[in-house]
This record gives sequence, C-alpha cells and structure tokens, in this order.
Amino acid sequence: MNLLVGQIGHFSVILAFAAALVAAYSYFQASRGRALGQEDPSWLRLARGAFFVHGAAIISVIVCLFNIIHAHRYEYYYAWSHSSNHLPVQYMISCFWEGQEGSFLLWIFWHVVIGFCIMRFNKQWEAPVMAVFSGVQLFLVSMIIGVVVGGVRVGSSPFILLREFLTDLPVWKMNPNFVPKDGTGLNALLQNYWMVIHPPTLFLGFALTLVPFAFAIAALWKRELTAWVKPALPWTLIGGGVLGVGVVMGAYWAYETLNFGGYWNWDPVENAVYIPWLVLVASLHGLVLWQKRRTGLRTAFALVVATFVLILYATFLTRSGVLGNASVHSFTDLGLSGQLFIYMAFFTVLAVALLVSRWKEIPISAKELNAYNPELWVFVGATVLCLGAFQVLFTTSIPVYNSFMGLIGIKTNVALPADQIAHYSKMQLWMGVLVALLSGIAQVMWWQRNTKETLINSLTGPTLLALLGTALTVLLVRYNGLTITAPYIVLTLAGLFGVLANFGMIFTLLRRGVRLSGGAVAHLGIALMLLGILASAGYSNIISRNVSGLLYSREFSEDLNRDNVLLWRNESAPMHGYQLTYTGQYFEVPGVPGYVDKQFLFRTDDDYKAIARAPIAVEGKTYYQTGDTLEILPENTYYRINYKDQKSGEQFVLYPRAQINDEMSGGGLLASPAIKKFWGHDIYTHISSVLDPRKEKPWSEAKESVLSVGDTIFLNDYFAVFRAVEAAHETAGLNLQKGDLALQADMIVYGEKRQYHVHPVFVVRNRMVGSLPDEAEDLGVRISFKGVDPAKGKFTFDVSTTQKDYVILKAMEKPFINLLWSGTLLMAIGFGLSVRQRGGKGVLSNEAAAETEVVAGPTGRAVRPQPAG
Repeated sequence: MNLLVGQIGHFSVILAFAAALVAAYSYFQASRGRALGQEDPSWLRLARGAFFVHGAAIISVIVCLFNIIHAHRYEYYYAWSHSSNHLPVQYMISCFWEGQEGSFLLWIFWHVVIGFCIMRFNKQWEAPVMAVFSGVQLFLVSMIIGVVVGGVRVGSSPFILLREFLTDLPVWKMNPNFVPKDGTGLNALLQNYWMVIHPPTLFLGFALTLVPFAFAIAALWKRELTAWVKPALPWTLIGGGVLGVGVVMGAYWAYETLNFGGYWNWDPVENAVYIPWLVLVASLHGLVLWQKRRTGLRTAFALVVATFVLILYATFLTRSGVLGNASVHSFTDLGLSGQLFIYMAFFTVLAVALLVSRWKEIPISAKELNAYNPELWVFVGATVLCLGAFQVLFTTSIPVYNSFMGLIGIKTNVALPADQIAHYSKMQLWMGVLVALLSGIAQVMWWQRNTKETLINSLTGPTLLALLGTALTVLLVRYNGLTITAPYIVLTLAGLFGVLANFGMIFTLLRRGVRLSGGAVAHLGIALMLLGILASAGYSNIISRNVSGLLYSREFSEDLNRDNVLLWRNESAPMHGYQLTYTGQYFEVPGVPGYVDKQFLFRTDDDYKAIARAPIAVEGKTYYQTGDTLEILPENTYYRINYKDQKSGEQFVLYPRAQINDEMSGGGLLASPAIKKFWGHDIYTHISSVLDPRKEKPWSEAKESVLSVGDTIFLNDYFAVFRAVEAAHETAGLNLQKGDLALQADMIVYGEKRQYHVHPVFVVRNRMVGSLPDEAEDLGVRISFKGVDPAKGKFTFDVSTTQKDYVILKAMEKPFINLLWSGTLLMAIGFGLSVRQRGGKGVLSNEAAAETEVVAGPTGRAVRPQPAG
C-alpha cells in the first residue's frame, strides 16, 4: 500500500482550503473602505501570495489524484471505483472527473486559472473581484476536504482508502493491507473521446460564469455601478461561447454514444446546464445594451446574478442525489447535500442583499423605447430566453419541490410529465421561433437608423426569400410523402428569416468596409442550429422497417419487432435502397488501425490477451504474425455491417458496437451507434439484439464421424472436406510442452456463398488425450477432433450444430443534421469575434467612444453617430 501519495494529496487539499481562506480575507481587507484601484498594498501582497499558494496546492492535489489512477493504486477507493488495469491513458483522464470529487477539482482548477488571468489583466478590479473568487474557492474546496469537525463530516475526500469506505467487508479483518488486483473500471458509456474533452469544456463554462458575477458583486460593493460592464463583457462573451459549445458537445456525445437516436433527451442533468446558459446569453445582451446604448443596467445586474445562482442550483440538482430517480446520469448523494445547499444559499443571499440595497442607485435610461428602437427588441429577446429557461427550470425542479415538502412533513406526489420530450419541446419550439425572428430583426435594426421606410426596405428582402424558401420546403416535404404541421412551417419560416437577415447584415457590413459583426455571425449560427434541430428531429426516418413478415421474438417489444432488420451472418438483406451484409464480430487491438476480425484471434484465460491465428495486417502492413500474443480491448464487440447502395453500387462499412453489461441501468445490451455522414443526412445505425456472448451456445448432441483424408462429411445444409492433418501450432494457445503431441485437422466447410477453414486440434499430454474444437460461426457448425487410428489411417470427429450468428439492427436517416453542428461552429466563431472586438483592439480606450455604433447614413456610407440616450 502506498499511503504517502494520499497523505500528500489530502494535506494539499487542506492547504488549498486554508490558503483560499487567507486570500479571501486579505483581498477583502485590501479593498475594504478604499476606492477602486486604491487597495492596501500590504494586504494585497498577502492576498496574492495566498492565492498563489492555493493554486500550487490545487496542482498538487491534481497530480496526486491522477497518480493514484494512472499507477492503479487500488488501495484508494477513487482509483478502484473508477479505473481498471486495461484502460487506455485517455480514458484514465476521463476517470479523473467521472467521480464527484474529481469533477469538483476540475471546476476548482479552472477557477485558479481564471483567477490568475484576472490578477494579470484586470488589476484595477483585482481586490474586490478576487475576494469573491477566493470565497467561492473556499466553498468548493470544502466539498473535497473530507474532514470531520464536531462529529460532522465536511466534504468527501478523493483520497479515502478502500478499506475505510468498505469497512464491512471481512477481507479487512484477515488482511488490513489487502489491495485488489484490479478496479471496477470506467462506465462503458464514458469510454469515448468526447468524454475526454467535453467535461473540461463544460466546467470551464461553469467557471467563467463566476467572472461577471464577481464583477457585479464587486461593483455593488464598491458602488462602481457602471464601470464593471466594460471589463466583465469580454469574460461574459467567452463564458457564453464556451458553455454553449460545452452543451452541444454533450449533445454530440449522446448522439454518437447513446442509442436513443438523438442528441437531446431533456434529461434533468442536461436541463441543469441548458438553463443557466440561456440566462447567461440573456445577461450578455443586457450588458451589451448598457455598454452601447446606456439602457438595461438593472436587467444586466439581475441576469448576471441569476446566471451564477442557477449554476449553483444546477450543482445542487446534479450532486445532492435529489434527481436519483429522475435522471439517468446524475451523481449519487455523497452526504454533501447540506453543504451544497449552504453554498448556494450563501451566495444567493449575499448577491440578492447587495442588489436590493443598491437597486435605487443603479442608473436607468431616461430614453423612452418605441418599436423603432433596437434596444426594445434586444430586451424582448432576452425576456424570451429567460421565459424559456423558466419553463425548463420549473418542470425540472419538481423532484426538489417534492423533497422539500417531504422535509417539512407534507407528502406530495407531483409527477414529472409522462412524455417529457413533448412537454419541453412544445414551448421550446415557440421560443426557437421568437429567438430566430428577433435575432434577425434586432440585428438589422442595430446597425441602422430606423424609420418605417428603412425597416420596410431592410426586412422585405429576407422576409420574401424566407417565405419563398418555406413554400419550397413544404412542397418538397409533401412531394416526398411526408407531412408538415403548422408549427413546423412557422419554425421553418422563422429559421430561414434568421439565417437570411443575419447573413444579409454580414454581407452589408462587409460591403461597407465595417468590421464583421460577431453578433450577426453568432445569430446566424443559432438560426442554422434551429433549422438543423427541426429537420433532424422532426424528419428522422427509420429505414430498417421489418418487411419480412416475421416476428423476431415474442419476448421483444413491438417497436423492436417492427423497426429493425434481421441480418444473418454473411447473408445479404435489402433495406430501404441498400443491401446490407453482416460480416462478423471485431475487437479493438491497441496499435492496430481499425478493428480486427474475432476469427483471427484465439482467446486466452486472460480476457485482455489473445493469440493471432493468422497474420494481422492492415493496408499491406503486418502488425502481428501468426502465433504472436497481442492485447485486445474486449469490453466492446464491433459488428461489421457492409452497406451497398442498390442504385449506384457505392459501398461503405459501419462498425456499431455493443456489449452485454448487467451493471448498466436495466442490464442487458449496451449499444452505441455507428454513423455514416453525408452532406445532406446521416445514416445512424445501432445494434438492437445479438446472441448473448456470455452464455454457452446450445449445441446439438454431437454426431460422430470416422473419416480418412479426402473424405466428405455432410453437416445438415452444408458439407465439409477433410483435407489434411498437420502438426498443431501455438496459435491455438495450447502452451505445448516437451513430450506433448498435438495434431490439427484442416477441413473446408462449404456454406451457401463462401468456404470456411476449420482447424480442430487433438492433443496427447501425459498419456491423456484432449481436443480443442473449432467452429464456423457463420454456419453454426462446430467440429471436434476426438481420436486417431494410425494403423487404419482413420480419424474420428464429432460434429455439433447451433443457431447461426445474427444481429438485429436499427437504422435511421437524419436529414440536414449537419446544420446543427455547423451552426454551433458559427455560434462559437461569432462569440470569438465579439470577444476580440470588445476585449482586445476592438474596444476603444476611451469609454465614451466605446459607446458609439456604426450605422448606415442616408447615403449608405458608414458613419458614427453620437451614443443613443
């Protein structure tokens, strides 16, 4: 047992907690009673030093935790419960943040990085902002400190020993230093490259929401009620872009890994991230309104505060265990629910109290807004986003409501909607309509002087083109025999209008020599995302309908029998314009590109090792020779499916994966799709049912045959030719020793469409005989070499049969889903452009000049009017 690394890690957590406490108090004292930028230098030096110590301690914790995972130190519960001996390094990284403690640590780490950036680039605001940062760090580090104070456990340590966690197991009484040889492994669904990059992106987005919140709190504290907007806005833009990309990354992970056929299932944990992002984007518009038009400052304050409070609420939802029965991937309660509630309540009360006390001092615009003011439509757009967030928040919080009422002794049984997807989508669809329309209208109005005539001129073009495009879409949909409802027609019209209006604005600005508008690019991306969601979700088409007239199994659901195609191994079957052929099972072999046919591998007693039965070669390069021992990753079996277009003859191959895993929710088959991407659609394929590889095949009673070399034997519908007998090689994993005799038969089995080589083995060791059967899995035939009569030249074989190998497969066509992913990319680029424009050279040094806007003058040339209001 290596206790030192855990002791160093736990000491580092305690040091990080103490340093955060010192930093928070010192930053507070440095700024207390002093004007902004006039901090006490001695307290400021102490605060900076403490925060540097805090950062170094957090790095030490990360190194120690990754060490116990990477070095397979299973004496620690965290390594044992999340890792295993055979995980690749990239999935060990995923292990790091699979657990609650690791994900808290990732969040803490990003706060450290951002804190150092604030100390470097926002020196005037450093003391009050970092006081808030350090205070938040204090609470977060308490979640992983794992100490007992006055009989109350504070936090859950990632360095707890396995024997301390599983104290009831008798093995500890017999051997207190017992260490398991292997861990339980990483959740199979998380063994995906998106899980390596998605959580860091998402938690960076979480961490970035603290920055505008900290600036807002500092501004309220120091009564700098307007100056905070300029430094906070670039951080808010970065946060909006990163968190938005993180949300869509999670959607893409679900699309690529889960088999429900989509990318968003309105799971409460998904909602808990989506809600604060909507409010964050709304707050961003509030900040822009104040910086550019001197209006909406109170709204900006309220939404910035609400964003961070919703992040804390999302943390409480996903980590308190309250969603245990409502979400498929929430964390279980580690006894932190009380701490999480205190954490949320402290900063909520602090922010609301400061906001209320300064509310009347916050400047408001004296300008009256009318329909020709873009500020009005930007404000309406922000309101729509907040209403959409509230609808999701209200329904997602039903389990919290039930739990709270239970705590005060009132039993409630308010249930979540039976069809949550329909419930959420109904209102979110109309929110999407309004967002698309408003994004186009507001963007056009933002860059020009607005009168009735200019608005008509500016909006007529995109409106007419959107109407024309919608009409063509309706005709195409109906031409293809599909229906389109009125809400979908409206959403199509709104999405096309949003795309055309924003694209037109981008083109106009570039033509006038004005810098590219990040807002227009981001809005264009969001409109494309809406169209992609509409097309892919509304017109996803199942192309694997069962047209055989057969019922696969009475035990299967109606959907499985109706919407899936049965593929016998190496037998083609038609499916919606394609000819499909299932050609076998494959494994991942580290170091070998692609996948390796299972028939080329002889499995050993070690599940993670196999012996090559033939050369393993890819594109002319041989990676293993016959008889070599190689490593495999046996958790997933990949099923090779060949698609052939019946019209063009073009072919492609997909490898959907599946595993039988009783530890997953519901047990049984765990399948992940394979996706073929085309410019206009995706073919989305996943396995619905296979023969259970854990169960012994039900072989028929063996039928004995005595053959000579060259004889033919009939095997039900097939026949085999006994070609030769030769010395067996190590390829069968025989572990041959001196004095052993091993012979293998060479037999060719003739199937309907191809031939199969079968090599059963006969072994004599220590005057005892044995046999190692071989089988043609495609045909369900097994042959055993049972005996030799050298005097007569006769050989005895046993033949058994079983059910042929098959897969039951579901395939869907998802039209125009690339609009969703490309729209996400454009949205991120738009946020990036806005950051560059407002955070770098794009922000004018003179704050008054920063309030100006570029608009079209009467002659169409770009002019800079005086700030509105």
